[in-house]
Amino acid sequence: MDTTLLAALDGNIATVGYGLAAIGPGIGIGIIVGKTAEAMARQPELRGQLQTTMFIGIAFTEILTLLAIVTGFIF
Repeated sequence: MDTTLLAALDGNIATVGYGLAAIGPGIGIGIIVGKTAEAMARQPELRGQLQTTMFIGIAFTEILTLLAIVTGFIF
């Protein structure tokens, strides 16, 4: 096979990988926010604690997304 064809193929596969790296955490954040809203509806008096925990979870999920994308660029 031609080396330029292989290089083009690698670029396209990497692009798909970057997209998948962003989809997974997006789903995770949706689940975190949904479950927090459900918990707030069940126990409104814990709203402050639940929101704090939710924001920490969202931050960790976003950091994992950034790490996946940066790792893709490094390697």
